[in-house]
Amino acid sequence: MSASRPYIMRALYEWIVDNDCTPYLLVDATRPGVEVPSQYIKDGQIVLNVSPSAVIDLLIGNEWVSFNGRFGGTPTDILVPVAAIVGIYARENGQGMVFEPEEPPESPDDPPGGDSGPTAGKPEARPALKIVK
Repeated sequence: MSASRPYIMRALYEWIVDNDCTPYLLVDATRPGVEVPSQYIKDGQIVLNVSPSAVIDLLIGNEWVSFNGRFGGTPTDILVPVAAIVGIYARENGQGMVFEPEEPPESPDDPPGGDSGPTAGKPEARPALKIVK
C-alpha cells in the first residue's frame, strides 16, 4: 500500500483552511531533497505558512510538497519531500498532527519534472545482507 502521510496532510490542510485557520508545515530541513531558504532554518527545522493567501501553486503530492512563497519579500520556489514533513497544524490553536519519523531514503525519488522514463519514481531494490561469521 502507498504511504498514508500525504493523504492525511491533504485532509488536514483542507480541514484547517475550511475552519478559517492558517496551515503551517513543520519541516525537518536536514533531510535530503529539502529546498528552502537556509537563513530561515532554526535548529534544523523550518515552519512554512502554506495558507492560500501566502503561497502560489501549492501541490501536496504523494512524494513532494511544492509551492512558490515569499521570504523576505522575495518569491522563492519551495520543494520538500513528504517524508521530511514533521507535522501540519493550525497556527491559531495548534490543532493538527505530528507524524512519526521515517527513515531517510538513500536518495529521494526524482522531484517533479525529473526523469519520466519507465523506472521513474520506482524504488530501487535494496540488497539483502546477512552476517557472515
